[in-house]
Amino acid sequence: MWREIQGSNDWCDLITPLNPLLRDEIIRYGELVNACYKAFDLDPSSKRYLNCKHGKASMLREVGMSSSGYEIVKYVYAAPGISMPTRQADAGRSRWIGYVAVSNDEHTKRIGRRDILVSFRGTVTCTEWLANLMSSLAPARFDPNNEHLDVMVESGFLSLYTSNDHHTCKFGQGSCREQLLKAVSSLINKHKGEDLGVTLVGHSMGSSLAVLFGYDLTELGLNRVSPSNEVPVTVYSFGGPRVGNSRFKERCNELGLKVLRVVNSCDPIAKLPGVILNEGTRVVGGKYEHPWSNLCYVHVGIELSLNLFNLENPKCVHDMETYLGLLKCTTKEKVKKNGGLGFYEKTKEMLEKQRSVSFWPLQDAARQVGELVQSLGF
Repeated sequence: MWREIQGSNDWCDLITPLNPLLRDEIIRYGELVNACYKAFDLDPSSKRYLNCKHGKASMLREVGMSSSGYEIVKYVYAAPGISMPTRQADAGRSRWIGYVAVSNDEHTKRIGRRDILVSFRGTVTCTEWLANLMSSLAPARFDPNNEHLDVMVESGFLSLYTSNDHHTCKFGQGSCREQLLKAVSSLINKHKGEDLGVTLVGHSMGSSLAVLFGYDLTELGLNRVSPSNEVPVTVYSFGGPRVGNSRFKERCNELGLKVLRVVNSCDPIAKLPGVILNEGTRVVGGKYEHPWSNLCYVHVGIELSLNLFNLENPKCVHDMETYLGLLKCTTKEKVKKNGGLGFYEKTKEMLEKQRSVSFWPLQDAARQVGELVQSLGF
């Protein structure tokens, strides 16, 4: 059953209605993404500013996830190739973006496979917001033997994934891409004799990195442990923007990359980039492509829409906590039966109870993202 939950059949008959096992799996991975936010140090006076507050051995325990069943083996760092002169402390620096982990023996038995996990946080710093809003497409060029110049991705995400910071990063070793390929290919080789899966999870910008890495890993064939055995690679994307053009989507499908897009229908970030040039405008009459169709952004994967209430305030619709709250409160009817409050009030109350001091940086980041989106008129 785990293969179906991981998208082997493109989640056929599991989305509508939402299968309880799939729902639990999505929440579980969402919590592993949220751990990145809890552990990210946004205090400019801290020695660990823009890095993780905790060591690999203790991070999950420190954020309240000691029973997650995963052991972190690698921290991942990224450096946007973008400069903002007004933000010297932030510009050009590598910062902690997530982690690579592997399921322990007990958890492996429980879920039916050895799970190699890569988790990415979303947009927090100024240069990352700028990377989110860059709208030009560029060839990915990940496979040196076949560059697939028609496969194009958003240049800001590509920069974050491939740029290197040799000077200011104390922990990173090469670009985000180099770190990930080395760590994950090593784990695949180590566990290739077992039932094995690779799961990539991320929120916002992090979901874009998850999709890029999933494409890169499968394009290079590093998930192929033998001519007849490919390790399944699945992406769980929370509030993710579009990553590339239609050819990028087609190539991901050809490679067998499975992507489940969890989207709050009110979230404006999930509609970027490609406000004008997107999957809805590249074709006329359902079959005639515009000459510029290859420059249109297209979402990858299967969508799970969380449209349970109409929350129009962009200051919270993109928050990872909101996504988890929507998944945990499945229907208006259930909420009303259990408490009598309206769905919005009940969800808001639940989210407030879950918040602590460590969430305030995340709340402030979500607020600033919302204000940025509002100012741009999206």
